[in-house]
Amino acid sequence: MTINTTVLWVFGGIFLVLLVGTIAGAILSARAKNEESRRTIDNLNARTRSWWIMAIVIGTAVLLGQKAIILLFAFISFGALREFWTLTPSRRGDHRSLFLSFFVLLPAQYALLWVNWYSFYTVLIPVYAFLGLAAIATLSGETGDFLDRSARVQWGLMLCVYSISLAPALTTLKTGSDPILLLLYLVIVVQLSDVLQYVFGKLFGRHRFSPNISPSKTIEGLVGGGLSAILIGALLYPLTPFSPLQSAGMAAVIVVAGFFGGFVLSAVKRDLGVKDWGTLIEGHGGILDRVDSLTFSAPLLFHLTRYWFAT
Repeated sequence: MTINTTVLWVFGGIFLVLLVGTIAGAILSARAKNEESRRTIDNLNARTRSWWIMAIVIGTAVLLGQKAIILLFAFISFGALREFWTLTPSRRGDHRSLFLSFFVLLPAQYALLWVNWYSFYTVLIPVYAFLGLAAIATLSGETGDFLDRSARVQWGLMLCVYSISLAPALTTLKTGSDPILLLLYLVIVVQLSDVLQYVFGKLFGRHRFSPNISPSKTIEGLVGGGLSAILIGALLYPLTPFSPLQSAGMAAVIVVAGFFGGFVLSAVKRDLGVKDWGTLIEGHGGILDRVDSLTFSAPLLFHLTRYWFAT
C-alpha cells in the first residue's frame, strides 16, 4: 500500500493542533476561576477528546484507502439515520418505508458509490426513492398526516444518506490531484468553520443570529469563524485541483452551506423539542450533530468540483 506523503503531513498537522489544544485545555482548566468559565473549558476539553477519536478513525480509513472511506461513511449514514428516526415520530404505516430506507436504499446508495455508478447513485434517492417510498406508504391505507410523514421519510434519506454519501463520492472524481485529499479538504474546512465559529462566538459574540433556532450562534461568530475558515481553505489549495482564489471560493461555499446545514437541523431539533440528536460523541451530541454541516456542504462541493474541474 502506497501512502501519499501529503496525507501524512495533513494528519501530522491535525494531531499537532489537537495536542496543542489538549495541553492548552489542561492549563485553562487548572486556572479556571469561576463555574461558568470552568463549564466552557470542560466542554472544549470534551470536544477535544472526541476529536482525537474521530481523527484517528478517519485517519485509519484514509490510510486503508477509498473502499474503507466508503464503508466508514456508510456507517456514519446508518448512525445518523437511526438518530433521525429515533427522535422523529412515525406511525405503523411508515414501517415499510423505514425498513426500505435502512436495509435497501442505504446499502444500495453506497454499493453504487462503491462501483462508481455515477448516473445511478446521483438519482437513486432524489428520484426513485422520493417517488417510490410515497407510493409504498399508500399501501397501508393510513392517510393521517400523510404529507408530513412522507416528508420526514424523504428528508431523513436525503440528509442522512444521499447528502452524506457525496462526501466519500469526492474520492471518485478524476481531477488530476489525489481525490482523497479533496475529501480531507472538505472535512477540515467544514469542521474548522464550526470550531472557529464557536470560538469567535464565545470570545466576541454579542448579537444572536436567530435566538429561536440556535441561541448559541452569533453574527460575530459566523463572520469571524467563517472568514478564518475561508482563509484556511485558501491556504489548503495544494490539497485540491483549485488555484488559491478558487480554493477560497470553494471554502466560502463550504462555510455558508455548512452553516445552514447546521442551522436547518437546529430548526428541526427545536421543532422536536430536543437539544441534541444523540449522546454518542462526548461534547458534540450525536453523529448527526457532528455531520450536520456536511449534509449541505458535501453535495455542493461534489457537484461544483465535478462540473468545473473533473475530467
